[in-house]
Amino acid sequence: RAMLTERLGDLGTADDVLRTVAAGTRLHGRPPPAALIGDWFGSTAVIAPSVAVTPVDAGDVFPDSPGEEPSTAPSADFVGGGWIGYLSYPDPGADGGPSRIPAAAGGRTDTVLRRDRTGCWFFESLSGEGLPEWLSTALKVPPIHDHCAIAWTRPDADEHRTGVLSCLAAIGAGEVYQACVCTQFTGTVTGSPLDFFADAAARTSPARGAYLAGDWGAIASLSPELFLRRTGGRVSSSPIKGTLPRHAEPEQLLASAKDVAENIMIVDLVRNDLGRVAVTGTVTVPELLAVYPAPGVWHLVSTVSAQVPADLPASALLAATFPPASVTGTPKTRARQLLAQWERHRRGVYCGTIGLASPVAGCELNVAIRTVEFDAFSGAIFGVGGGITADSNPDAEWQECLHKAAPIIDDVQYSRARKTAS
Repeated sequence: RAMLTERLGDLGTADDVLRTVAAGTRLHGRPPPAALIGDWFGSTAVIAPSVAVTPVDAGDVFPDSPGEEPSTAPSADFVGGGWIGYLSYPDPGADGGPSRIPAAAGGRTDTVLRRDRTGCWFFESLSGEGLPEWLSTALKVPPIHDHCAIAWTRPDADEHRTGVLSCLAAIGAGEVYQACVCTQFTGTVTGSPLDFFADAAARTSPARGAYLAGDWGAIASLSPELFLRRTGGRVSSSPIKGTLPRHAEPEQLLASAKDVAENIMIVDLVRNDLGRVAVTGTVTVPELLAVYPAPGVWHLVSTVSAQVPADLPASALLAATFPPASVTGTPKTRARQLLAQWERHRRGVYCGTIGLASPVAGCELNVAIRTVEFDAFSGAIFGVGGGITADSNPDAEWQECLHKAAPIIDDVQYSRARKTAS
């Protein structure tokens, strides 16, 4: 059957529509919705109304063809559906502990609600099926704003300092040039992870926000970073390296030798990763050292593009590029080995990737930073970290972790930072 799109008009904000759809799934005993909020597929939100997100083998993620023929869609921005899911960061922590939730999970949806840049919502269907009655009814009900509270415990600052000092020693010994040393907050949850995500997405406006849930738990990602965008044979990645608190002057980032060097090192690593599968001579850097705002901070962002064979499977692209360069280090293999020794706990979904592979629109994946992992037992994990170079100061690196965490962990501190910046 032909693909279908139906204009629904202004249904409200993405977080409110997500709440409304979730209430409808609970009422009708359906699997919960999944959502991508921010800058996804040329739109501001893509919501899968009801999708069973179940564990899968890590090699089976994002299996759809990469949107080789977008002209077959009813409109240029048509998404329609596809496979939505996540892949965790693959390496263990020093404690060798098991994964708290499945290492990878996802599910297929043949329909989505999509909000374009003007605020207009569309119902889209790959199969040509119309708007289901349960969803039509749900969208007419005002959203219910329930609150989710998380009692957070800060990570051990001395433990993080030890990891940073170990990294600096490894840099001094020539083992690595840069590595991303991370730590994590732990929390106890009261309420629904979906309400946490909806509140946080409304408050922080993440560029690459994502929400997934299942019997195993949930993931609420407030990421600012694009890992991979692919349509046919066109692939791009926009690594973030370089951070300042939002109250600082953004020009200071470009004046920082440490931040500029860190970004350029990671750009070279992304070029190398994509070069493993790219058509020879097609790897380019169309954007280098651009300053962008993100919740609570300024970031340095660059973009690397490449042409890959149109029939290159997702598994081959991920084998060349995953885990993302910006959350590992250079050289990548040695950095990963050392990070598994320096970081006490497994990262989990944090520093992995979340996204959607559509047979029409292509594949877009975030870097799962600023991401909270919820288990099925009211536990939460929130990872945070930063890139270490020879110029890094351990105290400054710890403060950078706190600045990154503030919008998600501490509303009061975030509100104060926003007020200072305005």
